[in-house]
Amino acid sequence: MKLPNPDKLMVEREKIADYLLNPAHRYGASKARFFTGMGFRIEAWEHLAEALREHGRTHDVARLRETGFGPHFAVEGELTAPHGRRPRVRTVWQLDEGAVAPRLITAYPLED
Repeated sequence: MKLPNPDKLMVEREKIADYLLNPAHRYGASKARFFTGMGFRIEAWEHLAEALREHGRTHDVARLRETGFGPHFAVEGELTAPHGRRPRVRTVWQLDEGAVAPRLITAYPLED
């Protein structure tokens, strides 16, 4: 199963710049170390946003969980990173009630 409306996946600037690439974020610091270690930079946050959208469009949903905020979709697979690296990550997407397409909740590396 693929994410609904994969051509319209939403990734907000704040989710990338203020969380996933922010080394000072309380919960995102380890994610920031991972993603910057893969070559992504806060100055070019759009590159990570597009790589995460592509990840969501390309890979199948590994797990679906209903929440009080809407269904959560976990997508697992390789992420295309700068310099040709392809780490395995999990992205989590939420389809808010009334929304057209899911929005990114989080992303993190998968342990092999």
